[in-house]
Amino acid sequence: MANILVLDDVQDAGQMIKRILERKGHQVLPFTEEEAAIDRVAKKGIDLAVLDIKLKKMNGVAVLEEMKKKDPALRVIMLTGYPTIETARESLGLGAGAYCVKPIDKEELEQKVAEVLSA
Repeated sequence: MANILVLDDVQDAGQMIKRILERKGHQVLPFTEEEAAIDRVAKKGIDLAVLDIKLKKMNGVAVLEEMKKKDPALRVIMLTGYPTIETARESLGLGAGAYCVKPIDKEELEQKVAEVLSA
């Protein structure tokens, strides 16, 4: 299955996503720090990044932009508890494959992960 990086400033949220996706057979690496997640993408081997938009130091859109510089082929799903058309448009314009709204719906997350990985 896929190697998936999850970046969420709330550790419990990252762990929940990890549990959901590991049940589907994926290898999941949760991060709470933006720089560490960007550095991990630079080392390659990540198939998909699941990024929260609201983070500690940067916003998820800025992290998406930095990750795409390190690995242009990286597939990305954005997560937010504060959806706006502006952030959705910006994320998709920078190459995100999907946009999910929190609270996370398990089936929706699994479906979007499958769709983005098969695209």
